[in-house]
Amino acid sequence: MPFNNFSNNQQSWYSVFCFFTPVYCEGQEKNAMNTTPEEWADDLVKSIWRPVTIGLAIGLPTIYFISTYLIGKRYKTVGHIPPEAFASKQVIRGRVTSVGDSDNFRLYHTPGWGWGWLRKIPTTRKDLRNQTIPIRIAGVDAPEGAHFGMPSQPFSAEAKSFLTAMVLNRDVKVQLLSRDQYSRVVAMAYVRRPPFFRSKNVSVEMAKEGLASVYVAKGAEYANLLPDLEKAVTKAKKQQKGIWSLKAYVSPEDHKAK
Repeated sequence: MPFNNFSNNQQSWYSVFCFFTPVYCEGQEKNAMNTTPEEWADDLVKSIWRPVTIGLAIGLPTIYFISTYLIGKRYKTVGHIPPEAFASKQVIRGRVTSVGDSDNFRLYHTPGWGWGWLRKIPTTRKDLRNQTIPIRIAGVDAPEGAHFGMPSQPFSAEAKSFLTAMVLNRDVKVQLLSRDQYSRVVAMAYVRRPPFFRSKNVSVEMAKEGLASVYVAKGAEYANLLPDLEKAVTKAKKQQKGIWSLKAYVSPEDHKAK
């Protein structure tokens, strides 16, 4: 198309377009003498919008897939978890970075893929600050450790050791149930253990070992596992395991009320 046939405005746009698409313009120059400015404008629009449309059709779903499933939205702290996550009882995955007591731990949320090789999990206390979620395992009450001037209960150390061996530095899944008065997430926790790496519920496993009783205080959450917890406790009692070997068992709730 004769460049001189363009108006000043058309010439400006043509120059900009050719700067970014020189190959296209070189091909168009071969038919320049037989093309009117109006025809060239139509070709230009088609040449731009076709790849743009295809790019959007492919790119937007790809971006959504990558951001949702490969990267995901990470909950840094309990304050970053939206109410709808609790309402839907969302299940999230993460790495346990520390065990605080016999029934709680801290979780570094690891959504999406690539953790351990593309994305690193912090290991120092400084880097983990304001980056973890406090988890209170649901459905059970484990013996209290010594704090606030109160002595520890029998088997509190054993309960904490069992929980530590089960989850510390391991990848776990937790089902978000509620948020308690201490700003902890009450959740059912699941971890895969050898030799067959079947998913095991942490609360049920602690109850089986006689290291926790069924939690019955206000705000108790069971996630439909109350029958399993009661069955585990009943069996542990018969076998006189852990806390059930004591002559006079005092629940953690009663211990704190003293």
